[in-house]
Amino acid sequence: MNLIAMLPALLMWCLALMMFGLGLSLAVQDFARLKAYPKAVLIALALQAIGLPLVCYGVIVAFGLSPVYAVGLMLLAASPGGISANLFSHLFGGNLAMNISLTAVNTVLSIVTLPLIANLAIGIFAKTGQVVPLQMSKVSEVVTMILIPVALGMLVHARAPGFAARMEKPMKAFSAVLLLALVALTMVREWAALRQYFTHLGPAVVIFNIISLLAGYYLSRASGLDKPLATAISFEVGIHNAALSMYIGMKVLDNPALALPSAIYSVSMLITATLFGFLVLRRTSSRVAAY
Repeated sequence: MNLIAMLPALLMWCLALMMFGLGLSLAVQDFARLKAYPKAVLIALALQAIGLPLVCYGVIVAFGLSPVYAVGLMLLAASPGGISANLFSHLFGGNLAMNISLTAVNTVLSIVTLPLIANLAIGIFAKTGQVVPLQMSKVSEVVTMILIPVALGMLVHARAPGFAARMEKPMKAFSAVLLLALVALTMVREWAALRQYFTHLGPAVVIFNIISLLAGYYLSRASGLDKPLATAISFEVGIHNAALSMYIGMKVLDNPALALPSAIYSVSMLITATLFGFLVLRRTSSRVAAY
């Protein structure tokens, strides 16, 4: 059995599993909770829908990425926060409830924003036809792949909260292992392209990730939000659902090269997000010690 040949199908099931796991941790109240933090929500959504695509465009131009990888990086920028954002926020003192709520809202909004940004990126960077724009049938496929598993997870959460609570962590862990395996398979499949373009693509992905994390945190702090909220927003906009952008590149747009930026990001993000988390904690600890 050729696992590399089965990669698009495996990715589809992995994404569905991750979306179901996200749904297990969500309730209707998570959406209502956002009313208490209008400024935080506005900053997070503005960064996600407008700020990150603009930053991504600047990084693409600065590094002179080829059209296919430019579109792949834009797919990553347009994808909502990943489940890992909640984990990092919890580990580094962020407002976890805000993270869960923002992930839920961003995931729903991405049904509209992701196809729009993807098609804009294809129109700007891939005019020679290397990437076919998302047609309505493909958009419907993305909607189905996001909404149905999340809705099923939320239904299980509502009907069997005890079961959902027990399954939430194992599902997240299993999804993370699956994603790392898929990332490894993607890199094997695209190894020749990775060797050729890594000098430009790798640094571009890392720089984009670092700018996303810094912008989320420092713009939130500059607007007067407290440290837990700023940390939550930073991880929410700095850690993306790479499985979703890989799925769109491989399965929806049928171009495996589009998934390479997300595959590199899935590995590098673990390092950059951890280092950023320690930076936030160190600054907090030094201020406490000063008093």
